Amino acid sequence: MTGEGGAARGEALAGGMMNAGAVCRRGSLVERPAPPAARALHAYLLALQEHGFDGAPTPVRLTADGREQLTYIPGDVARPPFPRWAMTESALSSVGSLLRRLHDAGAAVAVDSRAAWSQALADPAGGRVLCHNDVCPENVVFRDGRATALIDFDLAAPGRPLWDVAMTARYWVPMLDPTSAAPLYPAGLDAPTRLRVLADGYGLSPRERVDLPGIIEEATATCRAFVAGRVAHGDPVYARALAERGGWQRWDRIQEWLVTHRQVFTTALLD
Repeated sequence: MTGEGGAARGEALAGGMMNAGAVCRRGSLVERPAPPAARALHAYLLALQEHGFDGAPTPVRLTADGREQLTYIPGDVARPPFPRWAMTESALSSVGSLLRRLHDAGAAVAVDSRAAWSQALADPAGGRVLCHNDVCPENVVFRDGRATALIDFDLAAPGRPLWDVAMTARYWVPMLDPTSAAPLYPAGLDAPTRLRVLADGYGLSPRERVDLPGIIEEATATCRAFVAGRVAHGDPVYARALAERGGWQRWDRIQEWLVTHRQVFTTALLD
């Protein structure tokens, strides 16, 4: 990734698709394009800290040229193809625990209903908690093998906590058929077992465990629609990724695999 303005803006930070080439670090700060809901998001992140959640960057300011500055969080971030250290069961459990802490703190924070929250991956059912919606490996900071912070809240929107768990499962289990997972993930990951590990780490209730496989299918369809929208609008990053990863046949295969294995996932979650 190359920073906007090059070296004058500091050290370019790699990773991500939506802001590819536009995020950089300058000392203890990260500077990046501000999302439309930046003011409301910054207020929310500061309120989370007041309620004991320290696993997100601290907002510093918005700049006159439409960027935001936040504190840099040191640690390890997995990049594709994802290394084994990021895909251990202990790492996965810690991602679930971190997400639960985010939601528990967020339950005490009012969400600004007037803000322009992203609808790209938002929970269609809505909700009262601000969901991250993009807890992929590139957006989780690790220290000593445990997830300690979430970054990049650009796609955050009000929703159900279980929707955020479903989105997270897509990336971390991963909820992908073996052919789709092979280029990005280590071999030998057992999806049903890992889905149970994530659910246990988060602390899902029995009712939530029953509902989760179906919501993952819904979340996958939402992600497909998001990619379709980006491609239709001529986004070269998403168009290239779609072509390199097997096109729409890959998405058809993933959805069919999820439906076929729904009962297997439900059994793994409840046993």
